[in-house]
Amino acid sequence: MGRSTRSTTIRAVTVRRIHPTAFRIAHRGTSREINRQIALNLIRSRQPISRAELARLMGVRRGVVSRLVEELLATGLVVEGDKGESARGRKPMHLHIETRHRCVAAVDVSATRTSVMIADMLGHPLLDIAELPTRRRPADLVADVVGALTRLLESNPDAGRCAGIGVAVSGLVDASGRLRLSPTLGWREVDLRQPLEAALHVPVVVENSTKACVLGQVWATRGEAPADGPVAFVNVSDGVGVGLAVDGKLLRGAHNAAGELGHVPLNLYGPRCSCGQRGCWEAYVSKRAVVARYRGTDPSWPASEDTGAVTIEQILERARAGESRALEALRETGFFLSRGLGTIVKAVDPVRIYVGGEITAAWDILLPTLRDGLLEDEVVREAGEPEILPVPLAEHPRLRGAAALICTPAFAAPVVS
Repeated sequence: MGRSTRSTTIRAVTVRRIHPTAFRIAHRGTSREINRQIALNLIRSRQPISRAELARLMGVRRGVVSRLVEELLATGLVVEGDKGESARGRKPMHLHIETRHRCVAAVDVSATRTSVMIADMLGHPLLDIAELPTRRRPADLVADVVGALTRLLESNPDAGRCAGIGVAVSGLVDASGRLRLSPTLGWREVDLRQPLEAALHVPVVVENSTKACVLGQVWATRGEAPADGPVAFVNVSDGVGVGLAVDGKLLRGAHNAAGELGHVPLNLYGPRCSCGQRGCWEAYVSKRAVVARYRGTDPSWPASEDTGAVTIEQILERARAGESRALEALRETGFFLSRGLGTIVKAVDPVRIYVGGEITAAWDILLPTLRDGLLEDEVVREAGEPEILPVPLAEHPRLRGAAALICTPAFAAPVVS
């Protein structure tokens, strides 16, 4: 039998195993449930939008969209109002996500300060952000947060009813929201969720700060959303955290510990990290590491806690003024940053990497050595350098991520099978 001359292309496919016990079967309303969530997300991303435009985007009849919209209006997630322009005939009513009567609270707990924000149901800030020092005792911190949130909500009733509190915290957080370990905070086995819920009587979600950050970016309603595929958020501050998401879903791992790449060693004989290992990525690029590099002092933990009253902001200012020592410290940091980003590329091959933290203020100084360091790695060169975007501190990515913990579940895709 002769060999066919017709070429056959075999494409890579994505498959998901159906779990033999943890499954959800389709029912008669499954297709409508899926279509309703599609409509909800189109309204979220394109509001204000008319029913006619929604039908056009979904490729369905107006009657189908009308039924879906009536169901969404009944949930209270969507409102209709503000007549739009029409060349002829009745002017269309526009659909919006309901943001007038409910709000969310976002809390960001870092080693030195805790920030509190009130936002609408899309995660947009409604009030000025309140900041307070992070107290060493968790119970004292909870009391401070309860007091700050109570004052903000009581003095601003127009913000609406608080639908929940999202808390982003540096460290290892388990699936129940319990903080198992935070080296930079010095905390072990700390429960922030239950005392906050008991005091404020609203749902509370506690999550690792960089997991929250990547969630906030992939669900952002402003800017260009990342394409389908893996996305990473790297936060470089008191420590180094990495959040990973694939097709909009957080990559958690078996114990919610996926993404702890800040504690992957670059050098087994390097400076001691706050986690107890030597040579972790964090020990080379955290704020403490940059200050120690600039001062020429021991970058190991806990010696690096003594910064000699030199701040990362001062180093950035001196670099901008042309001081060679500050410039060299930042450029070297850019190179070490590339080492960890290369590990992320080889681990998940992301389409985009966001970088947050104080060092983003010196992005133009870091970028050349960062790029050079990445391109030294042949695997990264062959795979293709991902898009790398800085997220300035002024955008408050950790607070926006904390807000997303409460805002996004209503918009998630239904799970079937």
